[in-house]
Amino acid sequence: MGKFLFTFIPLFVAVDSVGLIPVFVTLTQGCNSRERTKILIQSLITATSIAIGFIFLGKFIFNILSISIHDFMIGGGIILLIFAIRELILPKAERASTTKDDIGVVPMGTPLITGPAVLVTCLILLNSYGVLLTLSSLFVNMVIAGIVLYCSSFIGNVFGKEGVKALSKVIMLILAAIAVMFIRKGIEGAFL
Repeated sequence: MGKFLFTFIPLFVAVDSVGLIPVFVTLTQGCNSRERTKILIQSLITATSIAIGFIFLGKFIFNILSISIHDFMIGGGIILLIFAIRELILPKAERASTTKDDIGVVPMGTPLITGPAVLVTCLILLNSYGVLLTLSSLFVNMVIAGIVLYCSSFIGNVFGKEGVKALSKVIMLILAAIAVMFIRKGIEGAFL
């Protein structure tokens, strides 16, 4: 049990389920319960699949392509920054080409649920504790993330329509800042 906690806690912090609540509420505003559940399931499948793939193939692919974790952080940060800027600047009518189906993959599945922090943590845990404990902790964290995000819809009711719109703009600014942080850390790691 002690070793499980040593793998569970770092992944719990990296996934940050509670911190994703406002983002999920903002991105799924205007969705009915069925659409929200579909997006959530797609997000969790995407996030889990990417993490598992990374656990088994990450180092191998990175070595073959000469990609570092820092390169990965820069790329993920740029994608997240573009998404945040688009959500902040373009009116909803001009964003109509982005369907709610896309949200489950990008940005929720990756880079928000499974982003550079989760992937790097998985690689570190894999080296220290092995595949079984790393996978077990990953699955438990994804279940927790699913439960937390599934119960997040009440926040939309608490804040109301206008409150969620205001929260949406603040969250997109925070996402932009997180994206810049990923890019900055990637650049620092690559060049320092």
